[in-house]
Amino acid sequence: MKELFRRIQPHSGKILAIFLILFFSFLAYNLYNAPVDGLEEKFVYLLRKYGYIILFAWGMLEGEAGLIMAGLLAHTGDMNLYIAIFVAGLGGFAGDQVYFYIGRFNKDYVYKKFRGQRRKFAFAHLLLKKHGWPIIFMQRYMYGMRTIIPISIGLTRYDARMFAFINLISAWCWAALTIVPVWYFGNEIIIVLEWTKKHWYFAIPLIVILGGSIIFYINKATKKVEKGVINEN
Repeated sequence: MKELFRRIQPHSGKILAIFLILFFSFLAYNLYNAPVDGLEEKFVYLLRKYGYIILFAWGMLEGEAGLIMAGLLAHTGDMNLYIAIFVAGLGGFAGDQVYFYIGRFNKDYVYKKFRGQRRKFAFAHLLLKKHGWPIIFMQRYMYGMRTIIPISIGLTRYDARMFAFINLISAWCWAALTIVPVWYFGNEIIIVLEWTKKHWYFAIPLIVILGGSIIFYINKATKKVEKGVINEN
């Protein structure tokens, strides 16, 4: 078993790509053949029938949108709250483990493929050197660095078992912190979504402004942290 695992690890990136292609092909096929009318109804049907499978894959991509949908489905009773958190966390864990082993066993590929990301890799190394294991716990909340940090840690001699342990705890916390509030405030969120659906022409500029503000704040905060870490080193 260990020998098989060791042989698979260097090809983790290709395995992830194949998995995602098969997954989205599966979704497209079932979405097309869903026994309901309308794209929205087909998508809801798909979520209710294959919710946990979709949630696991969405967790691998670390997309909060999938976790928000899980929170709403848990609120309506179409998903179990605890199972949703467990599955989403496992997905997030699996995704970062793949990125970690891409860095660990495909260094030449990483240096070639991410040549334009050298600054981010250097920043990730500085963060790991300065903060140690907490940066593994926090990287899911650092937009723009989510893929870079686990790959960057894989490039170092950081213990794989320690990374896996912290990564798993971090993934379950991330899933719970996203799903539970949506589940708790489900009624209010559903009301807002219904309003948005009926008044989409008002919602679009609000979404653009809100999304732009969040991106601006995250970029500014990331640059501030980056500058502080570099100055201290």
